[in-house]
Order: sequence, then C-alpha cells, then structure tokens
Amino acid sequence: MKVVIPVAGIGTRLRPHTHSQPKPLLHVAGRTIIDHILESIVKLKPDEVIFVVGFMGDEIEAHIRANYSFSCRFVAQDNLLGLGYALNLALADIDAGRLLVVLGDTIVDADLNAFVSAGPYVLGLRQVDDPGRFGIAEIKDGRIVGLEEKPDRPKSNLAVIGLYYFEDLRTIKAALSQHIQSGKTTKGEIQLTDALEIMIRQGTSFVPFEVRGWYDCGKRETLLETNRHLLEMMKPATAPAGCTIHPPVFVAESARISNSTLGPHVSVAGGASITSAVISNSIIGDDATVEDCRLTDSLIGRRAVVKGARGVLNIGDDSEIRQG
Repeated sequence: MKVVIPVAGIGTRLRPHTHSQPKPLLHVAGRTIIDHILESIVKLKPDEVIFVVGFMGDEIEAHIRANYSFSCRFVAQDNLLGLGYALNLALADIDAGRLLVVLGDTIVDADLNAFVSAGPYVLGLRQVDDPGRFGIAEIKDGRIVGLEEKPDRPKSNLAVIGLYYFEDLRTIKAALSQHIQSGKTTKGEIQLTDALEIMIRQGTSFVPFEVRGWYDCGKRETLLETNRHLLEMMKPATAPAGCTIHPPVFVAESARISNSTLGPHVSVAGGASITSAVISNSIIGDDATVEDCRLTDSLIGRRAVVKGARGVLNIGDDSEIRQG
C-alpha cells in the first residue's frame, strides 16, 4: 500500500512561526505535528510513503530521513492549487495498487487498520458545528451518495476530514485526470472532493468512517486546542524539584525548569529553560528561555528569549522580549 501525505502548504495563519519552519514541524504535545500523524501510519507498514512538499520541504525531508526507516519519496509542489492537484502530482508515476491519503496538517484519532478494512473505498468523516467550512458528505443507507466542497447550504454536518482509502488507486487517478481536464475549480483550487464526486457519479460506493477525534493545527487557537486534547491522553509529567505542575503537562527530558508553576495544558520542548515563571495553556519551543513571566494561551518559538512578560504572547523563532 502507498501512503500520500500532502505537506506543501505555507501555513500563513500560523505566522510568525511558519516564517522560519514548515507547519508540519511545529511542536504540539511534545512532538512535531508530522510525528503525531506518522505514529499510526508506521503501524500499517506501508510499501512507500510519498510526501508532497513545498515551502521548506527540505527541512521536512531531513526530519523524516533522520527519524524514520520506511521507504519514502518527496514530490515537489510548486503551485498551491489544491489537494486534488497535489494528489495528482503524487500519483504521476504510480500505475496501480492500494492507496491511503492522509493530510499533513491535522491529527486524526482513528484505528487506521480498521479504516482501510472498512471497505474498498472509505472516507473519514467527523461531525462539525460549521459545515460550510469543509467538504461535506451526504449519507444514505450507509453509503456516501454525494460530496460538496464548502457548500453555502450544507446537506449534513459530516465533514470530510482528510483521510481517504482507495483499494485501487487507478479509480481516483482517472477521476482526477477527468476533473483537471474539465478546467473546473472550486474557490480557485483543484479540489479532491470534486474528483471524488465524479467517482460517486460513475458508480463508486464509498463507506463512511466516523473518526474518534480530529484535531486541527491550522492557527494559534486551534494548535493550542489540539495541544490540550493530546496532553489529556498522555501520562502525567513529574514535577522537577521546587516546581509545581498542574496536569496535563509535557516537559522534555532536556528542558530545565526551576522555581516555576506549569499547567494545565503546557508543552515544553527540548532544551528550553524556564525560571521563576507561571505558565498555562501554552507551547514553549526548543531551546527557548522564559524567565520571570506569567504567560497563558501563548506560543513561544524556538530559541526565543522572554523575560518579565505578562499575558498572551505569540512570538516566532529567535525573537526576544524583555519587560520590566
């Protein structure tokens, strides 16, 4: 089985952090976003994992090759023309076989073995409160009978969450080719949802698979929300001597914490130094320094230095803030 993971987006909503690193390498709950995604994919033992990369794709490739041993390939996407376009690039040199597609900017809580065993063609779904923001599935008699990308009048609240399985990838490859040749775009992009709709009209039966959890990492607020959800699933951290922890909290082994109170919902990456601080609902990046601060709802970039700050901060790599 081939696995395709599109990770070419530039992450504009997560700036300033994505000015200096690709979004899949941002940390959440102790690991990078892409590491959380790959945890369940590795268990499938895929024949090959194909990453569709763009902005700072060399950093993603370096991270994957340094930390994983599976067979992988990296396909460059120069134009950000939508998920359908990205997948078409990934499949250009593949003729047949099973295919799993997993988006590289959201973390899905699902049994992937059960997912790929649910039927020959399967779509991951999740109920949402604002269906107009997503591709939406219409269900009848246990099958998906229609799809629409970001509809003005949604027919259901079941969002297509970026998890797709094809028993024979030739079907989606042919549908993508037909869709691209038609010249149709949705909101300026070549949408995978439109190609899937072609397959449905031509008789392909998709099985709906509702996932347990779906965690967005697209902007500061949702990244912190995802951090909260994932920390709730982890073992509680041990408080360093002279410090107080209100779980759930993650502290990397190489982080240095003294005279501080952390939590709830704080992640501290490797090499970070925190002294005389009170921090809640925040992510502290690698090798950051935080001293004499009271922070909440904050993202602190790699190697940033923050001293004497109070309140909410959102600062990128190598930034420096000194107050008082």
